[in-house]
Amino acid sequence: MKKNTALITALLGIVLGVMLAVTVNAIKGKDKKLRVGRDDWQKLELILQQISENYVEDVDYNAVTEAAASAALSALDPHSMYLPPVTLKESETELAGGFDGIGIQFNVPNDTAIVMEVIAGGPSDKTGLKQGDRLLKVDEEVIAGVQFPQDSMVARMKGQAGTKVTVTVMRDGEVIPFEITRGKIPINSVDAAFMINDTTGYIKLEKFSRTTTQEFVTASRNLLDQGMTSLIFDLRDNTGGYFDQALNLSNLFLEKGRNIVYMEGLHRERETYEADGRGILKDVKLTVLIDEGTASSSEIFSGAIQDNDRGMIVGRRSFGKGLVQEPIYFSDGSGIRLTVARFYTPSGRCIQKPYSDDYQYDIYKRYETGEMVEADSIKVNKDEEFYTVGGRAVYGGGGIVPDVFVPLDTTKATTFYMNCSRKATLLRFASNFFDNHKKELTAIDNYDALLQYLDRSGLEREFLDFAASKDALVPQEGEWEASKYYMMPQIRAQVGRYSQLGDQAFYHLYLDIDDMVAVATAL
Repeated sequence: MKKNTALITALLGIVLGVMLAVTVNAIKGKDKKLRVGRDDWQKLELILQQISENYVEDVDYNAVTEAAASAALSALDPHSMYLPPVTLKESETELAGGFDGIGIQFNVPNDTAIVMEVIAGGPSDKTGLKQGDRLLKVDEEVIAGVQFPQDSMVARMKGQAGTKVTVTVMRDGEVIPFEITRGKIPINSVDAAFMINDTTGYIKLEKFSRTTTQEFVTASRNLLDQGMTSLIFDLRDNTGGYFDQALNLSNLFLEKGRNIVYMEGLHRERETYEADGRGILKDVKLTVLIDEGTASSSEIFSGAIQDNDRGMIVGRRSFGKGLVQEPIYFSDGSGIRLTVARFYTPSGRCIQKPYSDDYQYDIYKRYETGEMVEADSIKVNKDEEFYTVGGRAVYGGGGIVPDVFVPLDTTKATTFYMNCSRKATLLRFASNFFDNHKKELTAIDNYDALLQYLDRSGLEREFLDFAASKDALVPQEGEWEASKYYMMPQIRAQVGRYSQLGDQAFYHLYLDIDDMVAVATAL
């Protein structure tokens, strides 16, 4: 009995000793504070060190590092960011002017991808794919009729040049597999370039890629040869791209010594860029179209033209992104885009709009405040007044405010039109029309012939019959009369896209209802 009592006493002593030790250590840990500074990265380093030394399970260092990198950069500004390897590669490919793939453009109007264009000389062209082919499978993956994501279709068709992929299509009721060897595919930044009338040219630029200057000069020379003395340059929804391309395009229009833009930041001394006077378009009248989707390099160009009184800016206030994003790369294929400076127009306006808690909702706020329909609602900072070379007052506050405001037209939205938009009826009708008139459409290779064909094709009656039979959509009394002036040019543009002219036809036909182009043409 005495032995048992002694044993129990000893065990209790050990347990109490362990509990006391744990408690003491916990108290010591609580009282002990790791010293950190306010103006360095010591706290972050200590946190990571504590995770490494004390976390209860094995640590996925890559996951923690990726999360920490993203969080750290997001605390700086809305545009500094961390890019994992896949995202970085995709973003750079988009602007590089080319990628590896099979060389087609397609649309998905009815849960089945339709080849809209086969790039001449590309892998698909050499193999025999044709405009209008329905894409059924990529290798063994069924992509038709299964709600297959469009970006996943693209990902499966892309791949390293030299590798093979089998694309199975439906053509005139026959299922045909094509084995295609992927190759280098060019990406064009100029969507369309044509003459609107005898003296006025039109160029639509999608982005500022590595090949933009070359494409733009080629398009401009072609239009000059056709008699262009005035140019409408469409930068709507152009989100920017490479800075040097914006400089090159600005240089085409400006006299020697004219300032184009300058950049400046805390760790970057002011750097000013000027025109060299060797541009081929210095004598061409210029009108630039912008809207709320015009950003970055597009704003640099627009600001240079406006501040030098070189041309008219028409449309709505641009997005307001004027940051110098410096790329920094890591050996694992990832990288960061770090804001190191801001861009300023020649007069001194900062292109970048102010940061705010609801910065990401800025465009929605423009709708709410009426800025899209009333010029007086445009947000400018009258305390930041600057002057163009000709003495005109321009204001800060972010973005480029147009010289001529063109409101968003909100009068076109009849119930019939909205229902057709919701069901993509126009796109699906164009696809159906092409199926029924493929031979005639694919034979058209010039704009005049396309117009003649569309004029005699009975599109209006066919569309209304299609909308009623396929989507059970019938315009109420007065709706078609109110809508057709706006809908028929869109229908003609969508159908025209299936001709050999492609996007050239689409943009040309769409101009019939383009308010900004109408204003620009009348200036």
